[in-house]
Amino acid sequence: MRKAYLLVLIVFLMAFVPSSTVAAPATQTDVGMLFGGQWSLANESGVVSTNLSELPPIVEVYTATWCSNCVDVEHALDNIENESGIQQYHIHRAINEIQDPLGSIEIDQHFIDRYGTQAPPAVIFNGTTIKIGSIAEAASLEEEFTSLSEIHLSLIGDSSFAWTPVSQDAGFVAWSLDVENMIAPEGSTIVAQAWIVEDSARFEDGSNGLENYPHVVRGIVELGHLNLTSESVSMTGNTTVSLPPAYDGSDLSVHLLYQLNYPVESVEDVSQNNECEGTDCEDEEQFIPAASILMSMSVLIGVALLRND
Repeated sequence: MRKAYLLVLIVFLMAFVPSSTVAAPATQTDVGMLFGGQWSLANESGVVSTNLSELPPIVEVYTATWCSNCVDVEHALDNIENESGIQQYHIHRAINEIQDPLGSIEIDQHFIDRYGTQAPPAVIFNGTTIKIGSIAEAASLEEEFTSLSEIHLSLIGDSSFAWTPVSQDAGFVAWSLDVENMIAPEGSTIVAQAWIVEDSARFEDGSNGLENYPHVVRGIVELGHLNLTSESVSMTGNTTVSLPPAYDGSDLSVHLLYQLNYPVESVEDVSQNNECEGTDCEDEEQFIPAASILMSMSVLIGVALLRND
């Protein structure tokens, strides 16, 4: 009986020992590129025309105010922002969310429809490459993110964007896109979108301790779309856009982005990780050496006692 109790104790201790996690490599999304990034402050008029080769790398960050691992990811992106020229857009989790007030169900659903259900943090470069988690596969997150930001879309053409505010909560946007070499599967579409971004939202109750949350996407408005029938793309349009409210302050900006959509029936989940809820999530970097030592000692003691019996 003594042996049986001892064996049960050993099995119990082993069941609660966490395994160390390894870095998840960045993978291709296979949903189509996201490019653009021309923008204007919402309360100021702005006009810009840009060669597509000069557009910034677009970085979508799926995050939450309770996600401590997200802070490591966001700080790494901030550290390379000036050198790499990346432009960040932070999508805050909202569906089934009770701790983060900065997202919206519509924007969260837009992200899920495109990339599948993810647990924060997730980082997508130009819509084509996704990095899950906060463990670097390279020497550091900065090094890995820099490498991913250098993957060029190699588009030839230009884009223009003009914004004119007409009231405190609306404005008139005009845009055009010309591409000479858009290669995409048959049945693909390209959608012009206005992304409304809050420069910084202050939320002191965020349990990851960040308090000021930058680049918060507050709204996504479709401006126009085109079914692709050749490698040559030419589209233009203008419309009035209503602005969503800022979480606080008056620091909204309007951004022009182009989303290429491949003709897929559904987007498979890139990550096999289960979604975690709030601060109950275990930090993926956490490894408990004390528990491992305890388990090892328990096994050795158990073996010794069994031999003595």
